[in-house]
Amino acid sequence: MEIIPAIDLRGGNCVRLVQGRYDRETVFSDDPAATAKRWEAAGAQRLHVVDLDGARDGEPKNLDAVTAIVLAVKIPVQLGGGIRTLEIARRALDLGVQRVIIGTAALDPEVAKTIIEDLGESVVAGIDTRRGRVAARGWLDDTEMSAIELGRRLAAAGVRWIVFTDIMHDGMLVGPNLPALREMVEGVDASIIASGGITTVEDVRAVRDAGAAGAIIGTALYTGRLDLKDVLEAAC
Repeated sequence: MEIIPAIDLRGGNCVRLVQGRYDRETVFSDDPAATAKRWEAAGAQRLHVVDLDGARDGEPKNLDAVTAIVLAVKIPVQLGGGIRTLEIARRALDLGVQRVIIGTAALDPEVAKTIIEDLGESVVAGIDTRRGRVAARGWLDDTEMSAIELGRRLAAAGVRWIVFTDIMHDGMLVGPNLPALREMVEGVDASIIASGGITTVEDVRAVRDAGAAGAIIGTALYTGRLDLKDVLEAAC
């Protein structure tokens, strides 16, 4: 299972939110590129970067910071947050990121189809849920669609990777939502990357045993609850 440290960007800083709430922000660094180098040096093989301002506003807002991250490391970077059109997705890839993540855009069948058909394996779908229902627009809006319904639709459209986040667990250091994760792994024909709440080495093993192809970890790494080297060993 691949372990992917998260770098969330807001106002050019590396931050973490609690349950996706913009009023519950902790700034961990004003140098995202240095943070990226730190995780690379600790053994990370990929980075998960999210433009939180872009997710809220509908288009990327921290591209200078993204560019600095890409230039600072040799490992691949996947980027999400405000990528809602094919043009924006192409622009992000032109910066040097390996994969783009579509979240809100994934809810629009025609937009998602256009992006997936054009960019193929460079596209990752982000499915963020709150109490079992998909959330959109930087987690500000709730929908009536279930995660598994959207996951199946996106897999049928050609998506190979899905980042599955339980918002209520994100940033809370309470452990992942394993039942929901298992449902996604068993019910959707795509590789599921777990995100949200992973706090201990035992959580990492549980996510691995649930069948996840990867795990994105943020707050637990930044607060020192987890050491990346220990996590990488547990994921094997």
